[in-house]
Amino acid sequence: MPTNSISLSAARTIHLAAQQLQHPPKTQSTPQDVITSIQRMALLQIDTISVVARSPYLVLFSRLGNYPSEWLESALADRKIFEYWAHEACFIPIEDYRLLRHKMLNPHNMGWKFNPTWFAEHETDIQALLQLIAEKGPVRSADFTADKRGSSGWWDWKPHKRHLETLFTSGELMVAERRNFHRVYDLRKNILPEWDDVTQALDQQSAEFEMLCRSAEALGIFRIEWLADYYRLKRVNGKQLAIKLQEEGVIKPVQVEGFAEPLFVHQSSYKLLEEALTRKITSTLTTLLSPFDPVVWDRKRALELFNFDYRIECYTPEAKRKYGYFTLPILNRGEIIGRTDAKMHRKTGILEIKSLHIEPGVKIGSRRSRDIRQAISRFGCWQGASQVIVGNIPQVLLENWGEGWGLTE
Repeated sequence: MPTNSISLSAARTIHLAAQQLQHPPKTQSTPQDVITSIQRMALLQIDTISVVARSPYLVLFSRLGNYPSEWLESALADRKIFEYWAHEACFIPIEDYRLLRHKMLNPHNMGWKFNPTWFAEHETDIQALLQLIAEKGPVRSADFTADKRGSSGWWDWKPHKRHLETLFTSGELMVAERRNFHRVYDLRKNILPEWDDVTQALDQQSAEFEMLCRSAEALGIFRIEWLADYYRLKRVNGKQLAIKLQEEGVIKPVQVEGFAEPLFVHQSSYKLLEEALTRKITSTLTTLLSPFDPVVWDRKRALELFNFDYRIECYTPEAKRKYGYFTLPILNRGEIIGRTDAKMHRKTGILEIKSLHIEPGVKIGSRRSRDIRQAISRFGCWQGASQVIVGNIPQVLLENWGEGWGLTE
């Protein structure tokens, strides 16, 4: 049982520090920072919605500040990260390939992502596709059309995308690079020629235990029940896991204000815990978060830790939306204080803040108002905006901001 207790704000800061969201970056980011950031998060979820910057780029921006989005694609092309199913489709540090390989070797357990009936019925075509890639090199799904054979050498292969996804899930193909965010597939042996399943692959039990440890490290502070969702694991005995991790010295309990049961802190965050116990810990970063940021992708965790009731409404009919199509949570000095529905008009260089909603009970003073405006300005500058226009926002913000402003940062 814990012998010490910390405040809720301290617990939030420990979590945000583990997620690299405690303080603004002190120096200009480098390509290595992209790789390091993904390593510390363990997973970077992929989503294609592009009303503002696509989610993986935005998640990195929240941590790194202004950086060239091409660095993410370079990390993939340089084999520093790879793509596979984890929380959902994710970019993952290449050194963690061994944690996911058991899924590829047993794709029948992957649900809708791998259909054994489809694989069996189309085995001849699928093997022909593998031979094609071996002979001609990497392919995109766009390289295949429903047209008849043409001079390009591609032929009529209507279910091509499903074949590619099937081979991706089974690990026969990997994503070699992204071109305009479209996957380019190549044979696994061409991307990881030194990989050996016999000596390097982990069995499912060992891999899942390591994934739970990676989740604990990425979260910093957590309830045991929060760990499984990080990699979408099932059949986790939380009580046994907590005992094992404590016996191995990986975690220790701490009482947190507002929680009936103790939370646990990962050993990588012990120094932060000591700072929290002496009340020396603070958060100073204000930034916009992606709807698929690890801090908020577990909606129940976000509610319990940040009192932030969040859902993404892009899949909700417009008439039923409460906040907007693609609302971005607003992180302000250790609290999630609101959300904004934004749209980047790339042709005109305008970032539109269509609406902004402050959470109930959150007071807006001059510092907080300035923090939010500066965060939006940085967000716009990173996307190449030259102007911000605002729509439905609280009057107190409108009084401080005006109805729009130019960006020169």
